[in-house]
Amino acid sequence: MTGAAEPLREASVDVIQRELTAFARRARAAAARVHPELPLVSYTLLAHIEEQRGCRATDLAAHYLLDKSTVSRQVAGLEKLGFVERRPAPDDHRVQVLHPTEAGTRVLAAAQASRMAAFRERLEDWPAEDLARFAAYLLRYNAAAASPLPGAPAN
Repeated sequence: MTGAAEPLREASVDVIQRELTAFARRARAAAARVHPELPLVSYTLLAHIEEQRGCRATDLAAHYLLDKSTVSRQVAGLEKLGFVERRPAPDDHRVQVLHPTEAGTRVLAAAQASRMAAFRERLEDWPAEDLARFAAYLLRYNAAAASPLPGAPAN
């Protein structure tokens, strides 16, 4: 990389970091509007449980790189709200599998509809080529996020 490109690269990384932080803040605020008692982390876990058609809390912790105690607290909150229930695993009745309840499925559907409407509105003036490029960049960015950050502690 040439020396002249480095300041441009650093400025771009700074803008990306700032804008992704703003995006995360808006996402948390939007999740709070959909259901005030359902924080973004809980919403994300509930969505994953539904996508997987049930999963263990340890699977959630591993997938999202979260501490088991964090997942346990979030799941307890989802259970208290009536959005998640535990069922014995079919192959090992000692294992508890989390499943969304009807209420959990309803709140997810409402949240998804609200989020899709907001995205469609925000992106309505974008040409299809820009949307495709943006989607590809997000996929690429998130694929890279699966790798640990340099200097991050090992689990």
